[in-house]
Amino acid sequence: MGMTKYLEVNLLISDKLWWQTLMTVLNRLATIPIDTTLIGSTSLFVQGVTTTIPDTLEISLQWDLMARACALFEAHEGIQQRAGCYEYCVFTLNGIAVHLYGYLNTVVVTDPDRLAYQHAGQPFWVKALDFYLRTLPAGDVDLQAIRAYLRRLQQENSQLNQAAWNQDAYEAWIHRHGTPQSLGERLRKDPRQRLSMLSQYLVPLAGCKVINLLGSHGAKAIAMSLLGADVTIVDISQENAHYAREVAAAAQTQIRYLVADVLALAPAELNASYQLVFMELGILHYFIDLAPLARIVQQLLSPGGRLILQDFHPISTKLITSKGKKHRVTGNYFDKTIIVKKVAFSKHLPGQEQKDAPVVYLRQWTLGEIVTAFAAAGLLIRRLDEEPNSKIDDIGLPKTFTLVAEKPTA
Repeated sequence: MGMTKYLEVNLLISDKLWWQTLMTVLNRLATIPIDTTLIGSTSLFVQGVTTTIPDTLEISLQWDLMARACALFEAHEGIQQRAGCYEYCVFTLNGIAVHLYGYLNTVVVTDPDRLAYQHAGQPFWVKALDFYLRTLPAGDVDLQAIRAYLRRLQQENSQLNQAAWNQDAYEAWIHRHGTPQSLGERLRKDPRQRLSMLSQYLVPLAGCKVINLLGSHGAKAIAMSLLGADVTIVDISQENAHYAREVAAAAQTQIRYLVADVLALAPAELNASYQLVFMELGILHYFIDLAPLARIVQQLLSPGGRLILQDFHPISTKLITSKGKKHRVTGNYFDKTIIVKKVAFSKHLPGQEQKDAPVVYLRQWTLGEIVTAFAAAGLLIRRLDEEPNSKIDDIGLPKTFTLVAEKPTA
């Protein structure tokens, strides 16, 4: 499924009548006007989770306008009824059952699980898949379909990332950090300086078995190796591996670098043998679903082993735009949209190469979603620190966060 700012719906669907009926209902409701969200099987179908056309259109709308909405369809025998916490209106249009729901004392337009879509240029709103992941019971057929769909989407995104990070990444690191020889010499001279922001969270590194997931150019992992750790780096990019191996050689230390998708590590690797799993800066947004990543971390860690995760704070990536002393709330902290963006290393490329850099798909997570994902995988949350921006004009805003979690010993 192609993805744009609104995640363009699969255009291969052939049943024009179903789509025409849906758009007719939405356009008629828009004359009130009224806020709506596609829910249930309708939502799953238009998002590409299921391929069987639903026999019912399910639409949630602003509850206090239900009477007016139902009146629009009186000619189709629309009847307003009430059941528990919602009112509903059921009618048939073009031979397709239409169910309108109004959930009492809720505001549709501020629903954090509401996601923007479009079909044939017409925008509408759907209930985000996250909602169903949280609320459907284990074993539910729709839940299984959602998880399978997210796996497919993650595989597609991994392929895009692999292609992007194997194009010009080596050159970008030279522009950013210098030649592998020069960076290696700096790391060898003072490895602790490279780890200064992490020092308070680190376990003793001498003899410690460490795995750095999405380790990129490997500078911090190489510094850990210089301090006596047995280090493995996992990353999807051959160019990142090339740069990191040359840096390690220049620093006169040993690393093990696996060029692999973190979510597709060999079963033999997931043997609970690592005392430290380390991830940092600009990595979580590559995951469409955090649950599989959290399970991988849990499988890698030995009992009592520690996860150190440091990434950019969602406040700075999702919500606030800063320019000097001026700060504006320009985003939606709860937005679940998958966005299209140039690959991260492109900012270190010169001129035209930066303009021609490939794109990847990103999902920006809230702090609550991040913590919950790792806690749900069975890890014990030990610390969550929020670090301020180092720029004086932004000192009151969080720039990064550090999550420390442990695998229980029993």
